[in-house]
Amino acid sequence: MFAGTAALLTLATQAHAQTVNSDPLIDKLEQKGILSSAEARELRAESMTDQTNLVDSIPASKWKIADSIKSMQLYGDFRLRYEYRGVDNVPGAALSTYYRERFRYALRFGVRGDLVDDWSYGIRLETSNSPRSPWVTLGNNTTSGSASPSDKNASGIYVGQAFLNWHPANWYEMSAGRMPMPLYTTPMVWSANINPEGAFEKFKLSIDDVDLFAGFAQFDYEDPNPATYFGSSDTFLLAWQVGATVKLPKNMSFKIAPVLYNYTGVSTSGSGLNQPFVGQGSPTDTNPGVPGGTAYGALTAAQAQQAYNEEGLNDLLVLEVPTEFDFKIPNTFLGDLQARVFGDFAYNFEGDVRASAAYNANPGAFPTHGAVDGQDKAYQVGFGIGSAGPVYGPTQGLVYGSTSKKNTWEARVFWQHIEQYALDVNLMDSDFFEGRANLQGVYSAFAYSFTDAIIGTVRYGYANPINNALGIGGNNLDIPGINPIRNYNIMQVDLTWRF
Repeated sequence: MFAGTAALLTLATQAHAQTVNSDPLIDKLEQKGILSSAEARELRAESMTDQTNLVDSIPASKWKIADSIKSMQLYGDFRLRYEYRGVDNVPGAALSTYYRERFRYALRFGVRGDLVDDWSYGIRLETSNSPRSPWVTLGNNTTSGSASPSDKNASGIYVGQAFLNWHPANWYEMSAGRMPMPLYTTPMVWSANINPEGAFEKFKLSIDDVDLFAGFAQFDYEDPNPATYFGSSDTFLLAWQVGATVKLPKNMSFKIAPVLYNYTGVSTSGSGLNQPFVGQGSPTDTNPGVPGGTAYGALTAAQAQQAYNEEGLNDLLVLEVPTEFDFKIPNTFLGDLQARVFGDFAYNFEGDVRASAAYNANPGAFPTHGAVDGQDKAYQVGFGIGSAGPVYGPTQGLVYGSTSKKNTWEARVFWQHIEQYALDVNLMDSDFFEGRANLQGVYSAFAYSFTDAIIGTVRYGYANPINNALGIGGNNLDIPGINPIRNYNIMQVDLTWRF
């Protein structure tokens, strides 16, 4: 209503101004002598009065926008999805095969824009309270004790983003709140759906064809409530990143941005973050074959959480190095194409210490050979290609629904390998592959934009364990209660309306 009224007022005012100055028809009649100068002036005056009455007849807008807001944009997307996930468990397990088919939807909508004095803002709402997914399952009835078609208990709206950004100079900016991912990273390390909370500072400098940047993050990972001692007991994830984008001849560029992560603070909320990560799965995970494992029922909840911990943040000092090489491919049939060779490498400097801590927390959950060292690396390598024009990146492009233009398309494929003690399993993408460690496999996707707003996307992934002597560390409710996982398959078919 506000935008339409403003546009109508603008057009009417423009028409009014044009009439005051001249009217092409009256001017032409005057030039041909059909109208005298006096008659022409009289007609122009009448026309001006009519236009003024038109403007005066339009009621004033009831929408009031604060003077501090310079611009406001409504944006978002609505997605429909068919999804299949299937896994095999170890031979002899109580549940040897598990698969799940779902019809799902996700809605995200928000406003963003500029404020006065070098500030900007963003607020976005979305379905699902999961930090790693906005998706809601159709028919997911949660009302206890009764059949309830189209149950709405799992269909809430939550704050996905709420942040302020200050950019006083072209070389510096900072953000605070729940923000879009400000680091240059990949879904191997960070799920594309996670919007970290805290503060971030970024510095930029351009020298000829080289764009340098540095970013520093202070993300509040968990705030126990209530705190158990005076002062903050928050757990913080700190990140330091430096990087460069080098523009090369013939529409080519190269980007690299190493980032170092570590954690500070001690969580005592009982979530398990302050306990050693084990990752082996418990006897209740439809897996009676845990070597030497004690029956879960014989343990208290606290003992079980410690013995089979899947969340611990201990011994994580991770270096990540995401890179990409972009180039254009001339094509007379399809038009110019944009291609990317991309990858990511991560190394946990304390991986062997993390492995020893896992073994010491529950020796009975491991095979007789003890702690498994050397499981401290993760890497991803892939190739993407698509129509020239859209912006592509680790989580940008048609595949991720960040852009759309009629008849454009994108395809990408990558191989991913994440060892058991290499990364924080609480941050990893929960689709590919299930937010779990000790898995390797292939991801592929193709997207096509039917209109300027509608995108169709197909994805497929397959993964297997890296080390069969270990469990598949990490938690994800999409495939609950199975550890270890064998022969993981996932397929998704999406239809996205982007606005």
